[in-house]
Amino acid sequence: MLALMLAQARESRAAEPVDIELVLAVDVSLSMSPAELEIQRRGYVAALTHDTVLQAIAEGAYGKIAVTYVEWAGTTWQHVIVPWTVIANRADAERVVEQLSAHAPNSARRTSISGALQFSSDLFAESGFQGVKRVVDISGDGPNNQGAPVNIIRDELVKQGITINGLPLMTRGGFTSVYDVNYLDRYYTDCVIGGPGAFMIPVNEWTQFPEAIRRKLVLELAGPASPQWAVEEAAHPPVVLAQDKPATDCQVGEKMWRDRSWMFDSR
Repeated sequence: MLALMLAQARESRAAEPVDIELVLAVDVSLSMSPAELEIQRRGYVAALTHDTVLQAIAEGAYGKIAVTYVEWAGTTWQHVIVPWTVIANRADAERVVEQLSAHAPNSARRTSISGALQFSSDLFAESGFQGVKRVVDISGDGPNNQGAPVNIIRDELVKQGITINGLPLMTRGGFTSVYDVNYLDRYYTDCVIGGPGAFMIPVNEWTQFPEAIRRKLVLELAGPASPQWAVEEAAHPPVVLAQDKPATDCQVGEKMWRDRSWMFDSR
């Protein structure tokens, strides 16, 4: 009887509908300075409570989303900062912000985008929600250099019906190293993002970050067919959508790591 009751409770939670199940996967590798990590946190805090984001949530079919916030670095370093939480109004968003603001972000070695994507995929299985869309929103300042090939893991998630959107950080404001690539936006387009309506928004200066996060959330919530998407497209530089045929070497990060000639293991 107890087992039956628990099973029914799980089914009841899983049946709760939301417009989107959204994983915010945020890079905290050592290549980013403490100041940059703080800018990231503040950017998400501002975006989640922004009027246009809350409006986009309210205008959804169910008027609510489920979100979780994860920080990641190497293959085995993923920390859930905010567990799955419903946002339907400002009070909900402010509760998420309180959790984000409770502790300063940590950082760790290496950059495993594939590890972050695999971890995010597992999170959907335990979300307790049924979203019209499932989206991983992943940011990072370098290519994958640890774990499985990122394009292979990307394709696995896409087969599960998960969309991956990207926020490549091309700021060069932290600890620059031989692992940087000059075409990170192209790398994200060809190797990281994928799924229905997938897109990425590059960040070239840290001053752009808060607006990029806000815009990205609005586009994810609204979708390409909505009037809000058209408004954002008219007001800002073009969003780069996923391409059919990759032109970038999706293992450039792994190759740079294998060919390294220095001692510091930072990204």
